[in-house]
Amino acid sequence: MVLMSIHREELTLTRGFGGPVGRALLLVAAPIIAMAIGTSSAPSLPSEQPAAWSLPAGSVLYLRLDTAVSTKSSHLRDPVKARVIRDIPLKLDSKEIAVPCGAELSGTIEKLIPSSSPADRARLRLRFTQLQMPGLAPVAVEGHVTEVENSRETIVADGTIQGVLASELPLSMLEDALDKLKKTRPDIGGEAKKTSEKNLGKSDTSIEYPVGTDFTLVLDKPLALTKVVPPTVADELSPQVSAPVARLLEEAPQRVSGKDGKPGDPLNLIVIGNAGEIRRVFQEGGWAEAEKLTGKSLFETVRAVMANKGYGTAPVSQLYLFGRAEDLAFQKMLNTFAKRHHLRLWRSPATADGREIWLGAATHDVGMDVRPGVVSHAIEPEIDKERDKVGADLAATGRVSVLRLVARPNPLSEGLTATGGNWKTDGRLLVIELKVP
Repeated sequence: MVLMSIHREELTLTRGFGGPVGRALLLVAAPIIAMAIGTSSAPSLPSEQPAAWSLPAGSVLYLRLDTAVSTKSSHLRDPVKARVIRDIPLKLDSKEIAVPCGAELSGTIEKLIPSSSPADRARLRLRFTQLQMPGLAPVAVEGHVTEVENSRETIVADGTIQGVLASELPLSMLEDALDKLKKTRPDIGGEAKKTSEKNLGKSDTSIEYPVGTDFTLVLDKPLALTKVVPPTVADELSPQVSAPVARLLEEAPQRVSGKDGKPGDPLNLIVIGNAGEIRRVFQEGGWAEAEKLTGKSLFETVRAVMANKGYGTAPVSQLYLFGRAEDLAFQKMLNTFAKRHHLRLWRSPATADGREIWLGAATHDVGMDVRPGVVSHAIEPEIDKERDKVGADLAATGRVSVLRLVARPNPLSEGLTATGGNWKTDGRLLVIELKVP
């Protein structure tokens, strides 16, 4: 270590400060020595701060694509970007946030193989290498994709996304049947195929993920951090909100019901705000409002099922609370009708500080449930995951002031949906208080 503008005898003195203790003493003494000899220079310190915290390998980052990717139009090594859409705590239930909502990841398309035949699956792998958090230097990140939410594709252990085969699409089976009909009865087979393509489209096995696609990435190595931050959204309700919410939960039903009165999904959401505010925050969070059931929407549903593709505004079945069907319904779908996040909301008779209080039931459809007498969606039994998903998506818009889990008297822990699907929960409801515009 050298002190600038120090006479030779003083420099000789510094050489006696050996080892960590000596260097530490020199750092303390340096300004005093500098002042004594008439200079304001001080020893420079390292510009890079050492990692003070670490997010362990195996931690999950919840991400949203900011770059569209496709096995038809993207290219190998194309850059990709994504952003974190959920605060990642340093430890379970910790209020110290290791990776905040809004942090950005960048990387490239590491593998891209289009399908070359009906028996060949398209393949895609994204590799993210850098994490940029607000106000901090970029840090290296190593991980692999483990799930693309509501996708029809599968993911193998190294994070490679594998597309569907043509034989796995109901529409492809219809196309094969029409091709055979065209050979045996060209007079009607050709026209039937044209009608099918016009109304149902053609089967497509490519992997197509638009901007806004949600996915998860698991860390393969610990993530070194130099700073932790507080949560993006507050978690304490004001007395003006908590008191009327508590009174409402003392009286409100625990579950919604089918039209026949059969108990259905448990209530797990409370939203504070008016209908316009609710529509706006869900739209900005990537959710779509469900259409009413009409002849047109029914046909679009059939087309989505046949082509195994998404239909983001598909109708939802009606459920009942306070003697009426839901007032609002929202969903988030990607590229298959079999999977979707969805929820229903009912305006309650209560208010909080003059603002409307809505009760909601959210579940995640993860496949089709086909049994004797039942053709419906199968839901993820751990419905608390969907409750958390809704809160995180809305918080990421910046329009949420408070997220708070609240308990109710005699909470439920498990049960069956109106169609017989199992669910379980910790019994709490998530209060989502929207910011006043």
